[in-house]
Amino acid sequence: MTDLDFTSRHLGQGLAVHPLGVNLGAVELLGSHTREEDDGPFLDGLRRAVELGANLLDTADSYGAGRAERMLGRLLREYPNRTFLTSSKVGKVRGSAPHAYADRHIHHQLQQTLENLYVEELDLYTLESWDFGPQDRYLGPAIDQMHTLREVGAIKAIGMRGPYTPASATPAERAACAERFLYLFRLIRPNVIWTRCNALTPVFTLEGDDLFAFTARHGVGVILAAPDALGLRAALAPAGAEKVPAGLESLHAHFGNAPGTLTRLALLSGVQRAGHCASVISFTSEDHLAESFGSLSGPVLTTVELRLLDDAYAQIRAQTHPKPKERLAACTGM
Repeated sequence: MTDLDFTSRHLGQGLAVHPLGVNLGAVELLGSHTREEDDGPFLDGLRRAVELGANLLDTADSYGAGRAERMLGRLLREYPNRTFLTSSKVGKVRGSAPHAYADRHIHHQLQQTLENLYVEELDLYTLESWDFGPQDRYLGPAIDQMHTLREVGAIKAIGMRGPYTPASATPAERAACAERFLYLFRLIRPNVIWTRCNALTPVFTLEGDDLFAFTARHGVGVILAAPDALGLRAALAPAGAEKVPAGLESLHAHFGNAPGTLTRLALLSGVQRAGHCASVISFTSEDHLAESFGSLSGPVLTTVELRLLDDAYAQIRAQTHPKPKERLAACTGM
């Protein structure tokens, strides 16, 4: 197999990106007790990501109460001749409005986002929440605002959150989540789906397809957030554990157990799924970034290896959480 093609990530609406970008959600870890003057190490990490090729820079107005956006704005001013895809989200910060999607609040938040980033246009603006108030009271106005913002050129593309439930969710809960997603998807008509994804994320069936086939059929791009190992090794084989779970053991047997292997597999399994898919990673250090971007420089996974990875992840999910029937019995005393 050849090295991964870094030029073929097209998310639609003219959005072309490196297959791996960065998400600034880790800014939340800095805490309110630190000053923005102390953001240097995090900014160094962003600079390192840019040096490694990242041009998809993903944030939200809710990350650190705007701190992540302001930090990203500082970075953008350092690279006036570079082209980046700037992505932010709305829907978690209510402020003084009755709801995060009420009236013109989306427009208000976008103006603040543009000011924080020091840009005149946002490439991707994502509806971060599925909560549109009682009986979806603010859904219609939110859709109208988003489409108007795209029409007037304030944003290039509309995003919405993808389907996601905890790994412990029952089939009924996953089905309800998928139904809600499809209902919103048909009304919002987004250009890009932004969704959390890792080895423990349940697989959703949407109109008979998985998320990648579904979005390809509808001409919609996909951004996968948090696709790295997410402490998978520690969660599945904690210190002192006598036995490594079978799913993890099969990955070790085929791919080895060298440092960074799980991260490499998780990232490749995401960006190799489709040419309309990119991933964004949070980071806490430059070493973390170097490991993640370095994992894309080697040979890609074969079709057989991708199938092996899917089977291992499915086995891990089954081992990590009890079956819904067993959980129900435990809850009801049966």
